[in-house]
Parts: sequence; structure tokens; C-alpha cells
Amino acid sequence: MEADKTLFAEERKKKIVDYINEKRRVTVPELCDAFSVSGATMRNDLRDLDESGLITRTHGGAIRKTRTGHEPVMDLRSDKNTEAKSRIAEAALLEIEDGDTIILDTGTTVKALAAILHRKKNLTVVTNDIKVAADLEAFPSCEVLVIGGLLRKGFHCTVGYGMFSNIGSLSVDKAFLGANSFSARKGASTPDLSQSEIKRQMMEIAAKVIILCDHSKLETDSFMNFASPSQVDLLVTDRIEDDLRRIYEEKDISVRTAE
Repeated sequence: MEADKTLFAEERKKKIVDYINEKRRVTVPELCDAFSVSGATMRNDLRDLDESGLITRTHGGAIRKTRTGHEPVMDLRSDKNTEAKSRIAEAALLEIEDGDTIILDTGTTVKALAAILHRKKNLTVVTNDIKVAADLEAFPSCEVLVIGGLLRKGFHCTVGYGMFSNIGSLSVDKAFLGANSFSARKGASTPDLSQSEIKRQMMEIAAKVIILCDHSKLETDSFMNFASPSQVDLLVTDRIEDDLRRIYEEKDISVRTAE
């Protein structure tokens, strides 16, 4: 009988891993309902799976295991979560006023925002993303300043420490930055060292810092942190669970969802 219980527990854990990988982020109550077990049993399962390196435990739940140092090239990311990115872009656009001077980071979600900037008038846009700049070229109401540097192949943007020293002479109203990961503990992070440095410099010249991040990246961490929670004025995402929103708000992280 004991062997049967052990086998059942191992089979359940395998199914839990598959469930988390599919859902990306789950809560303990959700898992309890899905697998008809108590909260204590589920927390024990999550602890074992976390220790085995198969999932990552979070406050009140779990997320799928991610590779903190891996970043797929831009073209491989462009067709993922496209609806969510469009909704985030619409929500972020509410932060932009006619006549603003803004800075746009690189990334597919930021590119979705750039695509609808024609709805605003008399914008000045600073960017290091060559595809964003190309899109904005068609908008008569946008003045575009492209920051030079070394082209990061596969990501359509410029990078480089010394070559970005001139950015410090600029001032912008708002910075819209993408993030590979965002967590209550570390804030915003990215796998690439050079990209994290540029993001920091963009933040330094902005009166307001706005992070664009879809729900699949919440409560995950990448290799290089570029913004602590206290440095983020607003997080714009497509959706967020109530318990996680409360955690962010306790850390004074304002959240706007794309309703």
C-alpha cells in the first residue's frame, strides 16, 4: 500500500510540473482544485519540485522554471503573446500626452506601443531600437532621435557603454522600458549585461519610469537587474492576480492592467 501511495504521489508531481509549465504561473488554491489535494499536501509537493529544480516556488504558488541567462532573439519573440502586447501598448498609451518627450527601449512590447504613437501629436521620441525608429519615421507628428552604438545583431538595437555617455545630457518626461522578468523582490531584469546598462541610463534621464511586461514574466528573475521595485513608477501588464497585485502595492509599485 505504501508503494502505491508513493507511486501516486510521483505521478501527481509529474502532472503538476506539466500543469505549471502550461499555465506559467499558478497559485496553491488553483493547484489544490486541479489535483484534489489539501493545501499542506500541495505545498509539500511544490517544495519537493522546487528542490529538484523542476519548478520555482513563489509567494502563494509556483512558476515554471526559467533560464535566467537565456534571451531568444527578437524575431523568435515577435509572435508570442501578441494580443497581450497590443493590450499593454494601449494601456501604456494612456500615459503619453501630446507634446511629451519620451524614450523607448527595445523589445516587442515597446514596438507595439511605437506602432500606435501616431495617435499623439508633437512627440519627441528617443530610442535605441532601429525597427522602432523605422516605424516612427512614417509619423509626421514624431521627431525621432536614434541613439548610436554597436548594433546588437538579432535584437535590432544599439548597445555599448562608452558610446552611450552622451545620453546623460538628455532629459525626457517618461521612459517606457521592456523587461524579460519582473518580481516584487528584484524588480525588472534582463539576461543581457549591456542591455541592462542602457536601460539604467535611460531611467536616469526620465522623470517617470514605466515598465511594460506581460503576465508570463511576472515573478520571474533574469540574470541582470536594472530597476529595483522602488525605481519603477508604473508597471503596465495585461493581467495580474489579486494577491500579486496586493504584494506589489505593498511595495509601492503602481500597477495598470490592460482591461
